[in-house]
Amino acid sequence: AQNVPNSDWEKKVTEYFREKLKENNATNWVPSLNDVPVHYLKPNSLVKFRCMVQDMFDPEFYMGVYETVDPNTNARVLHFGKYRDVAECGPHQEIDFNSSQTVTSERQTFYCVPVPGESAWVKEISFFLIDHTYISASQARVSPSTSYTPSRHKRSYEEDEDMDLHPSKQKEQNIGSGGDIHGCVEPKRLETEASAGHHLISPNCSPPLDLNFPLPGEKGPACLVKVYENWENFKVNDVLEVYGILSVDPVLSIVNSEERDSSTLDPMECMDTAEEQRVHSPPASLVPRIHVILAQKLQHINPLLPACLNEEDSKTFVSNFMSELSPVRAELLGFLTHALLGDSLAAEYLILHLISTVYARRDVLPLGKFTVNLSGCPRNSIFTEHIYHIIQQLVPASYRLQMTIENMNHSRFIPHKDYAANRLVSGVLQLASNTSLVVDETQLEQGQLDTTGVHNVTALGNLITWQKVDYDFSYHQMEFPCNINVLITSEGQSLLPSDCRVHLQPQIIPPNMEEYMNSLLTAVLPSVLNKFRIYLSLLRLLDYSISDEVTKAVEEDFVEMRKNDPESITADDLHRTLLVARFLSLSAGQTTLSRERWLRAKQLEALRKARLQQQKCVNGNEL
Repeated sequence: AQNVPNSDWEKKVTEYFREKLKENNATNWVPSLNDVPVHYLKPNSLVKFRCMVQDMFDPEFYMGVYETVDPNTNARVLHFGKYRDVAECGPHQEIDFNSSQTVTSERQTFYCVPVPGESAWVKEISFFLIDHTYISASQARVSPSTSYTPSRHKRSYEEDEDMDLHPSKQKEQNIGSGGDIHGCVEPKRLETEASAGHHLISPNCSPPLDLNFPLPGEKGPACLVKVYENWENFKVNDVLEVYGILSVDPVLSIVNSEERDSSTLDPMECMDTAEEQRVHSPPASLVPRIHVILAQKLQHINPLLPACLNEEDSKTFVSNFMSELSPVRAELLGFLTHALLGDSLAAEYLILHLISTVYARRDVLPLGKFTVNLSGCPRNSIFTEHIYHIIQQLVPASYRLQMTIENMNHSRFIPHKDYAANRLVSGVLQLASNTSLVVDETQLEQGQLDTTGVHNVTALGNLITWQKVDYDFSYHQMEFPCNINVLITSEGQSLLPSDCRVHLQPQIIPPNMEEYMNSLLTAVLPSVLNKFRIYLSLLRLLDYSISDEVTKAVEEDFVEMRKNDPESITADDLHRTLLVARFLSLSAGQTTLSRERWLRAKQLEALRKARLQQQKCVNGNEL
């Protein structure tokens, strides 16, 4: 309003919010759709959302600038359409579609869902760094806007704005309200809360609305995220944090009903099929819109780490943590050794697996993937279930895939294009980068795989080998590269490919497995658990290199190994030992390979192979 048309007011808006969000941990004060149900948030207010791009729709045109006219007085008013879904028009005004002032602009819509498999601790923890110490959310930040409390309707918007300007008042009011904020929510609101995973019944459409979450049982809102600039930087499966204006205007739901008011809709939309309209314009109460002011791709979603490790403050945090890395590694190794029934070798390899990441691609080959097959697991779902539960407590995002005949034949693994609705229908393998996928093969029994089952097993194999998923576009397949850490638990050797097989050798057999596994997590202090979480996320993000001198020494060593044992030492062995050496170095906080780490990697590999040989002797058909 303060700027004449065609000025650079749009850049000023972006810069204003960018600077404001840098001040005094302002990002912690912006309410998040990940934490707060949408009906507790004030429409047209600033919100944030941590999400994965599940699909991208076609660009849409909107009236960037338009003019309204009063038919009685002929008075004209100029309006801006950015950050809005519905044109603003006074009671005695009409939009002049033929005005010379009208400017048509373009924006891109992304369909975004919460990060699939996001761990509960990521949602619960909201820490921030003040003088290099972490303060928990309960101490440092009020619940996102007091609009979350049931007293929300008792306050005017003016009071809300006063609270926004004076967060201390907000804190006082929050403390004063006391008790459980969830305790006395109106029943009607609970009924409409979008927490039922995949399907929600919309009052305006007879079939249930599929929110298209990749994983079954997921909770949280799906959002239509509307981006106004640099949208070409974002692609499907990217993890974003967006700050923007929340739009939940009820008129948006009209598109799903027969009482469509043509004046509020783009005439071009009438060309869409009914199914496409239903999917692309769902009720805003179930799928809110966010008009993005600022958006950034996230390197990681661990709230215990600074968002960007390249900034100066972050470098101090990294160097401080690296100085105490050795005891953290030792504690984590001890913890995982207990979890793996006293097997320290398997625990070593599990640490290497958890910090592995695809760091580059050479032609089609992904470098840095380290899929581990943990064989020798007891045919007891309690053990594998608890191993997954422990991993879930350590990594920011994970999923346990139970490899049963039923799941293989009936689950939807591969996303496919639905041309009738013009959308990408998600599948289990549509996951964000650095998700831990635990495939539990101990549940596999004899049975027949149907066509779907064969396709699903093939897709899993391709994900492991090539770190890619071929999405099904009916007439062709499209490769989507990924970076998923796959751990396979099995009795014997897995049916699936892997980079490294470690055979479990339990040193203890607890009389009550469930009790033993549960006691492990309860015995770990939260502060120690948080150090484990930082350790595993941080080491994935570190750079690594091998000097020319060490490269030459490794080559000579490998030639010597081939001379001594030409039958069993292959190029694959060299590649795997180099990977083990890489992650072994990083696990100790070293970003270059030393002679000592190379020898330790060879030692670990020798121990691992000796176990497999021993297993082969016990079970002739095992390998």
